[in-house]
Amino acid sequence: MAQALLECADIKKSFGGVPVLNGINLHLEPGTVTALAGENGAGKSTLMKIVSGQYVADEGSVSVQGNRLAPGNTRDAVRHGVAIVPQELASIEDMTVYENLFVGRELRRGPFVNRRAMIQQARETLSAFDVAISPTARMGSLPVGLRQIVEIVKAARTGAQVVMLDEPTSAISEREVEGLYAIVRRLREHGVAMVYTTHKMAEIQAIADRVVVLRDGALIMDESVADVSEDDIVTAMIGRELDALFPDRVEPTTEPVLEVRDLHVDGAAAPVSLTVHAGEVVGLAGLVGAGRTELLEAIFGARHTTAGEIAVRGRHVKRNAPAAAITAGMAMVPEDRKTSGVVLSMSVLDNGSLPRLSSFSIAGWLRDKARTTAVTDVMKSVRLRSSGMSQLVGTLSGGNQQKVVLARWLTGEVNVLLLDEPTRGVDVGARSEIYRVIAEFAAAGMAVVMASSDMPEIIGLSHRAFVMRGGAFVGELDRDALDHPAVQESVFRMATSLTEATRAPDASITEDPPESSEAAS
Repeated sequence: MAQALLECADIKKSFGGVPVLNGINLHLEPGTVTALAGENGAGKSTLMKIVSGQYVADEGSVSVQGNRLAPGNTRDAVRHGVAIVPQELASIEDMTVYENLFVGRELRRGPFVNRRAMIQQARETLSAFDVAISPTARMGSLPVGLRQIVEIVKAARTGAQVVMLDEPTSAISEREVEGLYAIVRRLREHGVAMVYTTHKMAEIQAIADRVVVLRDGALIMDESVADVSEDDIVTAMIGRELDALFPDRVEPTTEPVLEVRDLHVDGAAAPVSLTVHAGEVVGLAGLVGAGRTELLEAIFGARHTTAGEIAVRGRHVKRNAPAAAITAGMAMVPEDRKTSGVVLSMSVLDNGSLPRLSSFSIAGWLRDKARTTAVTDVMKSVRLRSSGMSQLVGTLSGGNQQKVVLARWLTGEVNVLLLDEPTRGVDVGARSEIYRVIAEFAAAGMAVVMASSDMPEIIGLSHRAFVMRGGAFVGELDRDALDHPAVQESVFRMATSLTEATRAPDASITEDPPESSEAAS
């Protein structure tokens, strides 16, 4: 065994008397990528925060190149070459991209900050990802996926010897993933030891040398990736064999539920029209910045539209009015659940009541018994794992937080379900459960529109899918096309405006004339 660059010895940690890590021993060798896998709540993020000095372990020690790190001291960790890119982005949204990259390490010319040099260096560094991000763009104006990329670049350029990436591709499309892989491989060639947490089996096989699996705070597997199968990893993660990841699709009816006609979203290249039938799941594919989130928000009324018509079950829905959308039976599950989906400091009961407070109140007074009964019933329907309705949502695992966001709409009638990255940051076991819930919603007669950067998710759940670019539809795929082996290549070509789309024989892949390739803001 090579000399360990980082050594974790008998790490133990509890929160409120509940054990989270039970004597974890881990070593990282120079020039290796270790995939850290496990269900949400297994202890992965806690271990990484202990290594980076954000948490103090109850027992055990962390050493880098033989030097023991001061517990709970982030500066000491950084001084010894430890960098972490957290799943919850730490970017400063009111600052520019280049300012975020250089914060605390600004280039100077005499007593003055050399902004021109920082902009130029930022541009050169970002170009390695093969994605057009302006160094002078405000961070808050970027989609979640692009902000994630900037954070990864920021960690990569500091010269760290140990880099920990916590779900780095959770909001990144395939094109950006390839750029990330290139950076990871370059760091590995320079002797950097990396920890890479992910729920995606394909990523483990593509980038990792070794896989470590945690379950319930214990180390279950520590093996070379070449020596284990995906099934072995999944079984180690969840303690049982996983049934088929995607449930059977129920055939939709011919009844139109959601009708969108010539809807023009601010910044989009062209208006959008689509019809979604009862029981149908329609997927929205495309690269980060393609306008998928913007379209879902526009249908829900949360993003401004300048023209077009929206109808639910034949009844007109006022544009730019979320209250009207909710009254019509629309439900929206946003991309970033912790920022836009739930209030982490509130209980399951309070979060479950939020979308329909008016139905649980009389003259401004909450009918507590009624809302408790309703919220309890819908949380049971999605098999929420919690200690009860009083548990704070922030203490739930990511998959259970997502179930709260989904289920809370079911206290009233739902005709249209709009899903934006429904399994982002969710482990494979919880992902399977969420897929089952979505399929059951569709089978109950809802019309589902789902935006996802995960092509297997689009392929596995959708009856039809649209490819987006610049806020407009540039292609449509029916079920036969989605089943074709070359479908991912076809989607990528359409999403990147390449002219030659790969077409499945005897399958309908309809490609529209290319619109502007400028991404929607």
